[in-house]
Amino acid sequence: SMLRAQCFHDVDFHVTARRSARESGRLTFPYHPAEMPEEENFCKKMSKATRGIHAISDALVNAKLAFGFLDDSVWADGLLVFYEVFRYLEGAMIRLRNTKIGLLPLSELQRTEAFERDLDHYLGKGWRKNYSPRDSVTKYLMRLREVEDTDPTLLMAYIYHLYMGLLSGGIILRKKRQIVQKISPFKAQPSNDGNNVTDFGQNSIFQLKRELRESMNRIAETLDEDTKNKLIEESKIVFELNNEIIKSVQTGSHVFEKIFYFIGPVLLVLFVLIIVLNILYKYIIR
Repeated sequence: SMLRAQCFHDVDFHVTARRSARESGRLTFPYHPAEMPEEENFCKKMSKATRGIHAISDALVNAKLAFGFLDDSVWADGLLVFYEVFRYLEGAMIRLRNTKIGLLPLSELQRTEAFERDLDHYLGKGWRKNYSPRDSVTKYLMRLREVEDTDPTLLMAYIYHLYMGLLSGGIILRKKRQIVQKISPFKAQPSNDGNNVTDFGQNSIFQLKRELRESMNRIAETLDEDTKNKLIEESKIVFELNNEIIKSVQTGSHVFEKIFYFIGPVLLVLFVLIIVLNILYKYIIR
């Protein structure tokens, strides 16, 4: 009985010690590694820091490019504003391939030629003759040049967010567009033409995103805190500049005409149905 009492005493001691340590914020004893909270990785920190501005960016993209679901010219304008940005970044990746940027898995992500094929499809092969970047795009490119000249490591913020956005939201927008075109009464059945930017061939989108995220986290582990903080701050600028060029996407009045043509008959049917139901209720059902 003395041995049993001692065992109960020992168990009670450890339970009390663990409870006391937990309440005081100190490590519990005996301690199990699974109880330690998982450390937040760098990509999660970037995501948390940019959550607000990222939400605004998503709303702008959905509001603007939704018009492109029914109008190729709007969709093409959306491609055009990002074309120069991706082209610059992919040139910078080559120039900086012997730096940490070269550690990012970018061989399967190259999009410049895909942008050009899509723009050829929507605008015709001669679109470059009279083309010049608009002011918001020029401002974006100036920032990219400044970053490359002064602190090229910060270009990773642009590379990470833009390619991750293309692999996520870009593909979702393409699928939504294809669905809308299938049910549209005045749009030819959609084809795969003009979708090169979001076509990554046989590569798994999930795998591409995971490799990009893991590479960014591994690189961040080699950076000092000051550089990581700068990358987080530059990430906010990425979305601010994205928002400016998205706002410049043209959605002409003809788009509203198409939308009205599309939903007009539906609204008319609903209006007539409401009137009929009202009459039935007023003079027959009652």
